Amino acid sequence: MQIQISSDAPQHESFTTRITGVVESALSHCGGRITRVEVHMSDESASKKGHEDKRCTLEAHVEGLAPSAVTHHAPTLDQAVQGAADKMKRMLESSIDKLRHRS
Repeated sequence: MQIQISSDAPQHESFTTRITGVVESALSHCGGRITRVEVHMSDESASKKGHEDKRCTLEAHVEGLAPSAVTHHAPTLDQAVQGAADKMKRMLESSIDKLRHRS
C-alpha cells in the first residue's frame, strides 16, 4: 500500500511517520487490496482559532472498486487523521464484504 501525504502545513518527518502509521494500522486488514491511499490535510481557518477547523480527507484506491473518499474534521490534525482512518476502515470493510458476496 502506497501512502501519499499532502498538507497545507509544513510536514516534519516524525509527523509524516506518525500519520503513515495511523493509516497503515487502520487499513491493514485489507492492505493487500489497497494500491494507494492519499491523505490530504488542511487547517481550514489558518491562523484563526476554531473548534474543529482541522480537516483530513482520505482517498483509497482498492483493486476491484472505485476510489473511496472520506473526510473528518477535528480540533487537531492527529485527531482528524485518526477519525478519517476509522471512517475509511468501516467503509472499506463494508465495500469489500459486499464485493465478496457478489462473487
